[in-house]
Amino acid sequence: MNEPALIENVTVQLLTDLLQGAGYRTNESEQGGIVQLLSASQGIGFAVRFGNPSPEPGTFLDFTLSCALRVNGALPSGLVEKWNQSKRFSRLSEQGGFLVLEMDVVVAGGVNQRYLRASIELWDRLLQEFLLYLRTFSAAPQPGKAKESAAAADGNGAETAERVDAAKNITMAGQLDAEQDAVDTDIQGRKTYAADDKTNTVAL
Repeated sequence: MNEPALIENVTVQLLTDLLQGAGYRTNESEQGGIVQLLSASQGIGFAVRFGNPSPEPGTFLDFTLSCALRVNGALPSGLVEKWNQSKRFSRLSEQGGFLVLEMDVVVAGGVNQRYLRASIELWDRLLQEFLLYLRTFSAAPQPGKAKESAAAADGNGAETAERVDAAKNITMAGQLDAEQDAVDTDIQGRKTYAADDKTNTVAL
């Protein structure tokens, strides 16, 4: 039996077909001559950005799945660091008022179709965990405020509630370099998809 040929580079069309085959509505966007794919999951828009070109024109050796959220207000202390310490396969950073979650996928050397599908499924799972993380994150007490926080806690979880409320007061908007439109939810209610071009907004 002949084994399927390994995928040693990716194209815009290949990843478009892969995302659409997994149930994601996908739009192609070009800015400054750079093509990226726009989609959404969990009600939050994300982009697929292509990385290092391979010798064959129009093909790439890697790509990055990226979700950028505009932050209104200050981030709770330690939010980025705790994510990066506790989660694998992705990185979280704060970049000029945006909270950016990214995951790299490398195909150099050859991968199969199942690897690419598994990478998309992993990204979807990471977005689920990311949103849950933002909703439940409790900032550690700041230096000099420990005594004040202890006084505020009355034994029934008031201190923890205060920290959770601080995280919930952060309002974030999905940012994809090209704005996205309204989102539809599939029959199972498991994923959401970008339709046109407007910004998704999430209040946590």
